[in-house]
Amino acid sequence: MELKTEIIARAERRRRTTRRLFTGGAVAGLAAAAAIAVPLLTGSEQSAYAVSKAPDGTVKVRIHEFKDVDRLERDLNAAGVQADVTYLPPGKECKDGRGRTTGRMAMGPWPDAAARLVKGGLDINPQRVGKEQTLVLEFAGDQEETKKTRKHEMLWRLTATLITGQVGPCVAVDDPTWKGRRTN
Repeated sequence: MELKTEIIARAERRRRTTRRLFTGGAVAGLAAAAAIAVPLLTGSEQSAYAVSKAPDGTVKVRIHEFKDVDRLERDLNAAGVQADVTYLPPGKECKDGRGRTTGRMAMGPWPDAAARLVKGGLDINPQRVGKEQTLVLEFAGDQEETKKTRKHEMLWRLTATLITGQVGPCVAVDDPTWKGRRTN
């Protein structure tokens, strides 16, 4: 049973690593866009986020501040997306095992992905999130570029997962793949 548990855990870590590789690639791709994205994450006069629905049914999410997560989840639900959103500090991630993953890619450039990173935010296709599924979004990092965070390789990272059925709570653990500081 211990061996079976370890094999399942390794398989899940591999799946998460694959998502992270894409996410890391997306973050690397966003590094160029970070100069555009970071200003969108600042500013005290606007709300913490914006959710809007495009004519094609796509739900557009623009995060300005990492706060008001409960209200963001309610607004996404009202727009037709069952979502679980978590904001984590740099170098943290939610512990594996929050629920039964679907095996489908939750985020990416593929036509069947539920979400895509776009300039300034995230576009979600509610039709790609099944009736019994939840789009789990985990943001880790700093929302603002500061003198201190300029030294970081990444400002923030987004991991997305589709979970069928009940979603367990996020238990924050150290993320061994986080690259917070530049080595050169």
